[in-house]
Amino acid sequence: MSETLFKQVNYNLGNLIEYIALGEIGLPDLQRPFVWKNAKVRDLFDSIYHGFPVGYFLFWQNALADGIKPIGTDQKQKVSKLLIVDGQQRLTGLYAVIKGVPVVRENYKKEVIEIAFNPLLEKFEVADAAIRKDRSYISSISKIWGDNTNIFALVRQYLENLKASREIEAEEEERIQKSFSKLINILSFPFTALELSGNTNEEQAQEVFVRINSKGKPLNQADFILTLMSVFWDEGRKQLEKFCQETRMPSTGHASPFNYFIEPDPNQLLRVAVGLGFKRARLKYVYSILRGKDLQTETFSEEIRIQQFEVLKKAQEQVLNLQYWHDFMKVLIQAGYRNGRMISSENNLLFCYTLYLKGRIEYKVEEFDLRQVLARWFFMSSMTGRYTSSPESTMESDLARFRDVKTPEEFLETLKQICDETLTRDFWEITLPNELATSSPLSPSLFAYFASLNLLEAKVLFSNLKVSELCDPTIKGKKSSLERHHLFPKAYLKSLGISDTRDINQIANYALVEWGDNVNISDQIPAQYFPNLKERFSLKKLERMCYWHALPDDWENLEYRQFLIQRRELMAKVISDGYHKLCSGKKEDKFEASNISIEELVSGGETTDVEFKSTLRTNLHTGEKDPRMEYDCLRTIAGLLNRQGGKLIIGVADDGDPVGIEIDGFLNEDKIYLHLVNIIKERLGSQFMLYIHPRFDDYQEVRVLTVECWPSKSPVFLKDGKDERFYIRTGASTSELTGGKMQEYINQKFK
Repeated sequence: MSETLFKQVNYNLGNLIEYIALGEIGLPDLQRPFVWKNAKVRDLFDSIYHGFPVGYFLFWQNALADGIKPIGTDQKQKVSKLLIVDGQQRLTGLYAVIKGVPVVRENYKKEVIEIAFNPLLEKFEVADAAIRKDRSYISSISKIWGDNTNIFALVRQYLENLKASREIEAEEEERIQKSFSKLINILSFPFTALELSGNTNEEQAQEVFVRINSKGKPLNQADFILTLMSVFWDEGRKQLEKFCQETRMPSTGHASPFNYFIEPDPNQLLRVAVGLGFKRARLKYVYSILRGKDLQTETFSEEIRIQQFEVLKKAQEQVLNLQYWHDFMKVLIQAGYRNGRMISSENNLLFCYTLYLKGRIEYKVEEFDLRQVLARWFFMSSMTGRYTSSPESTMESDLARFRDVKTPEEFLETLKQICDETLTRDFWEITLPNELATSSPLSPSLFAYFASLNLLEAKVLFSNLKVSELCDPTIKGKKSSLERHHLFPKAYLKSLGISDTRDINQIANYALVEWGDNVNISDQIPAQYFPNLKERFSLKKLERMCYWHALPDDWENLEYRQFLIQRRELMAKVISDGYHKLCSGKKEDKFEASNISIEELVSGGETTDVEFKSTLRTNLHTGEKDPRMEYDCLRTIAGLLNRQGGKLIIGVADDGDPVGIEIDGFLNEDKIYLHLVNIIKERLGSQFMLYIHPRFDDYQEVRVLTVECWPSKSPVFLKDGKDERFYIRTGASTSELTGGKMQEYINQKFK
């Protein structure tokens, strides 16, 4: 038979309360959020009063208790010989009521649990205003066990108050006295405890807990470490608790850790400190050495314990540094994330904070560079759900990548390398569109899309206000200023026979609109409301809005499932553009005009990235519309997209003389703009409008059309009847590539 890990010990309630008060039993829950409802505490006292069993306790002997003075500023008289593993909430409730001390709730507000008692009915209740006025109740049983309580005087006072409201028979008075006596004597109530030996390791302790307790919150390594802190460094645990409490409420006149991203728990910040101080994500071995265990000899040493707690103290001081904490929040803002509702993984945020502290403290990385690269890292790890499953293993692996890193440059390069390894071409084109095929409102890819809209300085759909302005967490109202609108309304989809909630609530069917527009759109179908709303904007602004909000060409008339497929691909492209803007650190909007004037462009003549065309569709020799003119313009656009981008200026002759767009015979600029967009979509592909941005300019008293092209991320082919041709810019001309040369160029440029 294997050696028994525990022994059975009997206590009574009074002994347990006294041992806790002296500190011999470590009960950290007096400083941790108490999750039991008051009614549950009432029921616990009722069961004890009536003699029903209420379960056992599981204690763990402290291997270093003998002869060691407590660390910290608390008032415990002794070091805890026993650490409680199971039964913390029961003991906290019993101790808090019997001693009349407050508990800390989940919102970190203190509360005294008042349990009332009716001696005649022998009934317990949670005290409220009505019960406090009811003279048949003693409003708080805590006074029964007060240090200065005279029980005879208390009973006499109770009887006098009750007699003032009604007559009391002798039999009732005797029953009342017996009830008080019975209540006082619950301190003799027997408890059984299983005590694990000091040589039991944390894995065995947790295994015992799991095997004998199928209910309650499972223990983890952080719980064990926090319990050790209560014994050996109570001041440090209180600092963690205070910091976490202050993140939940705005400060008034003093610096505080309050923020709009996270309200951390002590165990979360403990993990950051462990990652920073011990360079570990797994807490298993850290717990052992904090107990003072020599991992080689398997023995416990006070010296080791003191040394390791010093490491933890230093790391925690840096983790709780308010300057570091708030400077890190700027990383999240720079990554496009504006509030906690956009954070799908707190693990990711906290591990990014660990990396931030490593970069700032250990590697002395310049703040500007650190913030930019970590914003890129946070975007990547948030979007991919890097720490969603097996977070400890993934964090441990990531921390291991830095063990041989020596310089600030190597630190930043390692972060960039992991990002590049993760966000491959296949991720952007295959994985991400597939991950957008979900109805989960907490999808990391959806929040990455919202972050990209912030990075691209996008405006809300059908609005002139920026997404980032309406994502401001400080703006509060009865209605959210920014709402998710079903582009294809639920009622319309149900009329088409699409009734499954997962199909209706696909995130590709949502767009960000202002609350008022959402109400006005209501259940209208896209073909009804979109034509009216788009009249608010010029064609140029509408193109930009459709790009930001990933609306496919003629989306309002598409079949629903085809719309979802196309929109996911466009959303993935917007996310890609946002991320790559974040990587480049550039501030410019790709839609905005270049700072170079049209006169400077024309005076420089035709180059690799600038070409002139006299007209869009008119043959100047015949004066008639000629499809060859359109083909020449499209060929230039394709060549610019396939090379390094550039500008096509329509309305300027080859020698730079002004011709003007009026000669093409369009009714107005909107008509020529719409015609150009249509032929681009028809012969190049609507997806490439992401990289093509026309605008009108004045040049020597005529109007010209400047088509600004950005380098495409995939090859662009021009339809020529049944054929597709591939063009690139070479010098001041556009050349066609075919066969092996075309394939070689595509492989080098786009793969």
